[in-house]
Amino acid sequence: MADKNKVSRRAVITGLAAGAGALAVNASVDANCGSCGPVGKKVVKGAKKGLHFHNADFYTNGKFNEDKAKDACIALMKYHGYPIYPDMKENLWVSDYEIGQFMKVGLAARMWKNNEEDKYMQMDIFLMPGQMLPEHWHLATEKNPPKREGWLVRHGLSHIVGIGEPNLSKDVVIPKCHMGGKTETAHATIATPGVFVSLAKVLTKHWQFAGPEGAIITESANVHDDKGVRHSDPVANKYFIKLANS
Repeated sequence: MADKNKVSRRAVITGLAAGAGALAVNASVDANCGSCGPVGKKVVKGAKKGLHFHNADFYTNGKFNEDKAKDACIALMKYHGYPIYPDMKENLWVSDYEIGQFMKVGLAARMWKNNEEDKYMQMDIFLMPGQMLPEHWHLATEKNPPKREGWLVRHGLSHIVGIGEPNLSKDVVIPKCHMGGKTETAHATIATPGVFVSLAKVLTKHWQFAGPEGAIITESANVHDDKGVRHSDPVANKYFIKLANS
């Protein structure tokens, strides 16, 4: 992708896919150590007033409403005092991975730079309270190597999960709409503001799960593209492969 201030939907997907990337996890600072039923109110234990959302609000005639998802992301930014830059909403990328449960499995991100010439990228990730970024990993492509990346939590809390001895907190409830409530990896670093977590091993599966106040995370990485992204969940995987070939 060219070095531009504004990025296309496909470009954001590229960095995003690239971006929310491969865990199995090392922390540079010591970290403090739902089922998908009928559409309804998403209430996360411990969440404060102002961060309650209804999954139904993000769907119009059964179709994912990106504009409303972006509004919720802006609300998350305001809640945490994150600066809302010009054209912030316009340049957000949001997705429910065609699973239909945005408040349980989904993602919002703002790509700041995805420089294919010099092979670096940076973006911010926004997770709603109790939202899961689905399990995935990154392959090499014809254009780029496998993804190397790291995450700095700016606001809120994220359980950053990858390979290693299972240690998931009881606060992490994998939604039933994600592989029947399962993942292949279950070793978490509980990352709070100021905690940086890096990819421990390339090509490994990873995912995240936001705390009760959501999470805002800055990611730094080498450039990558969506053709190299694979998801454990077959619905999410089919969705991303379709995007990569569109």
